[in-house]
Amino acid sequence: MTRPEEQPHVVVRDRRRIDPETGEVRTAPEGEDTPVEAPEQDGQDEQPEQAEGGRHAAPDLPDDDTPVADDPTVALKAQLDERTADLQRLTAEYANYRKRVERDRELVIATAKSQVAGELLGVLDDIERAGAHGDLVGAFKAVADKLVGSLHGIGLEPFGHEGEEFDPAVHEAVQHSTSPDVSGPTVTAVLRRGYRYGERVLRPALVAVTDHEPGAPAQDQTEEN
Repeated sequence: MTRPEEQPHVVVRDRRRIDPETGEVRTAPEGEDTPVEAPEQDGQDEQPEQAEGGRHAAPDLPDDDTPVADDPTVALKAQLDERTADLQRLTAEYANYRKRVERDRELVIATAKSQVAGELLGVLDDIERAGAHGDLVGAFKAVADKLVGSLHGIGLEPFGHEGEEFDPAVHEAVQHSTSPDVSGPTVTAVLRRGYRYGERVLRPALVAVTDHEPGAPAQDQTEEN
């Protein structure tokens, strides 16, 4: 019986200087020469390539476009600025609202006062006529003076006096004449007093107007000549 041919015992020594598992440089054991670099096989280096994402892979560096984690301080400051802007806007809106309410309130009060004063203009006319005829005496005069003083105190103002310049915005001319004694349209008689409340004319004054007579010199010019 023929004995099978014994296969030669083959010993493989890994002489690579860099450990493929740890990536560290190996130290040659005693009694052995320092191994040299293994020859390239199939045109590739024996040094193993590190697998992508392996434990020996180089850390990925962030690109320029990679967002950086938000800084808590920056985020807090942004929130504070936003809340401050909201508070300033609300404060301005409330201030405008208060001004508008106050303006409307004053307008309502002024309108109410002017309406009350307008209703009493006829009473003032009677008081003025009674004073012109000498009938404003005694207790009646005291009451009349208080009423007139109260109306003047809330802002009622009479206008329309003899000798003032005629103003069609506040005067209503019911009589017209000419005279060389005036240089322009002039109020020469007041038939009914006019009244205003603030800038509002409650009633125009009924007046007689005298204009300068055409072709005749005014009185002051005649005296100078």
